[in-house]
Amino acid sequence: MDCLHIHGGLPLNGSVEVGGAKNAALPIMAASILASQPVRLIGVPELVDVRTLSLLLGHLGVEVKREGAGDLRIQTVDPRPTRADYDLVRRMRASFCVLGPLVARRGRAAVALPGGCNLGARPVDLHLAGLAALGADIYIQRGYVVARARRLAGATIDLAGPRGPSVTGTANILSAAVLARGRTVIWNAAREPEIVDLGRFLNKLGARIEGLGSDTIEVLGVTELGGAVHRIIPDRIEAATLLMAGAITGGAVRVNEVEPAHMSAVLSVLSATGADVHCGSGEVSVRSAGRLRPVDLAALPYPGVPTDLQAQFMALAAVADGASTIRDLVFPERFLHVDELNRLGARVVRTSGGARVDGVAQLSGAPVTASDLRASAALVLAALAAEGHSVVRRVHHLDRGYERLEAKLARLGARIARRQLTAVGSHQEPATA
Repeated sequence: MDCLHIHGGLPLNGSVEVGGAKNAALPIMAASILASQPVRLIGVPELVDVRTLSLLLGHLGVEVKREGAGDLRIQTVDPRPTRADYDLVRRMRASFCVLGPLVARRGRAAVALPGGCNLGARPVDLHLAGLAALGADIYIQRGYVVARARRLAGATIDLAGPRGPSVTGTANILSAAVLARGRTVIWNAAREPEIVDLGRFLNKLGARIEGLGSDTIEVLGVTELGGAVHRIIPDRIEAATLLMAGAITGGAVRVNEVEPAHMSAVLSVLSATGADVHCGSGEVSVRSAGRLRPVDLAALPYPGVPTDLQAQFMALAAVADGASTIRDLVFPERFLHVDELNRLGARVVRTSGGARVDGVAQLSGAPVTASDLRASAALVLAALAAEGHSVVRRVHHLDRGYERLEAKLARLGARIARRQLTAVGSHQEPATA
């Protein structure tokens, strides 16, 4: 099992490029099941989650070939398989996005109930209710969701949930509705840029979708979709993580190949910490000097601060000059990183509504263990700011959503190295990266 050795306390400086968005690439790859012609996706990051979904699609008769960095070619070679096995679906929740395309295109789907990061309860009721409204016959059998329909029919569907619109639910219902007979209206649809990107991809295939980016999406079903070439949008979560690496270390970092408009709420919070944030065409830069200011934030559905950045902002607040309040209104139990941040010298206390973070002047290096994807990124940020040597274990979580993050940080001047975890070597100092 790999771990990251980090010698912190050094300001990061320089520029780095952001890759394609994982959270856009995965539902778009799943939606490629709908295409009757080959699909080419550009800017797909090389991630564990992408490899996992590629393997799952292969089991479903969809050939996925990587041809050069970031370039995927996808084509259905066998339209008969309809079963998405537990051993693959349990690895990540986005695998569940094959449900809608399978039942819409092939008339049947048997998809294992999903896994992924341990973020608390994440029911799939909205997915199932939406597909049922489209006319699918749905039941649970031995841990699998089974859905059948000769052809789906348009309907009005409300995706409002107790924590806001369901992003994966919107992806599933949108992907199914494009081949349904008649008109579908999705109320309280997710507005995330990744959903907009999925809709743009489907329209390139020949779908008829309007209202993308709003909370009401209208779909006029078609009988068949073709092929397309599509470039994945930049990863706003990776971009924000890299910007926070510059801010937390008191450095100056510019991220390129990014869409600033997708990050408005995030950049507003970064500015509130006292960091100097500047946006240009396809780039964002941050410069920080001295102690950051505390912030009060709540993770919310888009256009709010994403839940996928809640842990990273907590790391930033850990070195702020004062007390911050962090809440997560999307996944209220997403706080497994608190104890590990405290191992690095942070002062974080869970509260009934989230966490209180009393900033400290200096974090100190320590061995820590990641619990999930974004928690691992938060621990890396904290370790970069900490004085001395840290070891971040279980970074296989990190590899699910960040493409060679340690290499990008090293280009900014971080002393960071990936090694295999051993009983003795896990505490050795890393070589200068």
